[in-house]
Amino acid sequence: MLIATPQSMHFEEALPLQSGATLRAYDLSYETYGRLNADRSNAVLICHALNASHHVAGVYEGQPKSEGWWDTMIGPGKPVDTNHFFVIGVNNLGSCFGSTGPMQTNPDTGKIYGADFPVVTVQDWVDAQARLMDALGIQTLAAVMGGSLGGMQALSWTLQYPDRVRHAVVVASAPNLTAENIAFNEVARRAIVTDPDFCEGHYAEHGVLPKRGLRIARMIGHITYLSDDVMNEKFGRQLREISQAHPSGYKFSTQDVEFQIESYLRYQGDKFSEYFDANTYLLITRALDYFDPAAAFGGDLSAALKQATAQFLLVSFTTDWRFAPARSREIVKALLDNQIDVSYAEIDAPHGHDAFLLEDPRYLGVVRSYFQSRVAA
Repeated sequence: MLIATPQSMHFEEALPLQSGATLRAYDLSYETYGRLNADRSNAVLICHALNASHHVAGVYEGQPKSEGWWDTMIGPGKPVDTNHFFVIGVNNLGSCFGSTGPMQTNPDTGKIYGADFPVVTVQDWVDAQARLMDALGIQTLAAVMGGSLGGMQALSWTLQYPDRVRHAVVVASAPNLTAENIAFNEVARRAIVTDPDFCEGHYAEHGVLPKRGLRIARMIGHITYLSDDVMNEKFGRQLREISQAHPSGYKFSTQDVEFQIESYLRYQGDKFSEYFDANTYLLITRALDYFDPAAAFGGDLSAALKQATAQFLLVSFTTDWRFAPARSREIVKALLDNQIDVSYAEIDAPHGHDAFLLEDPRYLGVVRSYFQSRVAA
C-alpha cells in the first residue's frame, strides 16, 4: 500500500497575481509519490479540483481509510504508475488544506486573512506550481494532469510554460465556464455570503462559521455533479419513512425530510461544512469563473492554443452536463486547428461529472494506455 507523507515548502519571494495584488510570502502543501529518476524526466504534476487537495493518492500511516482523492488513478501498477513516474500533488493557494489561504495569518497585519485574502486565478496557481517545480529541481514535466478545475490548470500550464510540459491530460474539463455554470457558482456564493454568520468574510474574528451557507452551497454543487440517471437509480422517489396515515405514504410536511435524496443532500452538506472553509469556496469558484484563455484572443480558442507544444489527451463523459463532452471537443478542435498532437476519448458513463473520480475500467484503461505508450515513451 502506498503511504503518503504531507510536505510543505515556504516561499519568501513575492508572487504577483493576475488581479494586480501581490502575495508577499506563502506556503505550499504538497505530496510526492514514487521516485524522481536520474535525469528528472519522469515527473507528473496532478492539479486538483474545487474541494480536493494535495493528498492525491495512498493513505496516511496508521489511517487506513485516508485514501487520496484520485487513489483509483495513481499508485503502484495503476494507470499513472508510481513505479515509473514521480507524481506530485499540490494544494493550491487560497485552499484550506495547508497552503496559504484565508484561514492563515496575514504577515502584514498579524490577523487571519479572511475576506482580505487576494483573489487568485488558475494562472496564479500555475505560477506558484512552477515555482515549486523549480524548488524540486524539475525543469520539464513528463505530464500535467487534472480533472474539472484541475484540467483547466493542466491546459493553462501548456500556455504559460509551453517548454516545460511534454504531455497534458485534461479530464472532464472545459476551455471556460458557460453562463449556466457561472450562475450555479453565484447561487452557491450567495448562499454563503447571506449566511448571518458570514460576517463579511471575517467570521473567524467573531468565533463563528457560516455553516448554513456552506451546506446549501455544497447541496447545489452536488446536484450538478451527478447525472439524472444516477440520482434516479440511487434514490428515485424513495421516502425515508412511510406514513400509514395516507395511501401515498407522504407525511405532507414542508419542513421534514421526506425523500431519500433530501436526506442524502443534507448529509453531504453537513459533512462539507465541517471541513471546508467558506472564503476558500468563494475564491475557488471565482477562479473557475475567470478562467478563459481565449478571452485575450477575442474569444478565438484556436489562436489561444497556438503557443502550446505539448501532446494532449482529453477525456469526457457522456452524462456530464456540467462539463459536457462538447466543451472538450472545442479544445480538441482548437488543438487540431494548430496541428497539435491530441488524443480524445468520450466515455459512455452514467455517473455525470463525478465520473472522473470513479473506477470505470474503460476510462482507467484509456489513461493507462496513454501513459504507457506516450508519456513513458
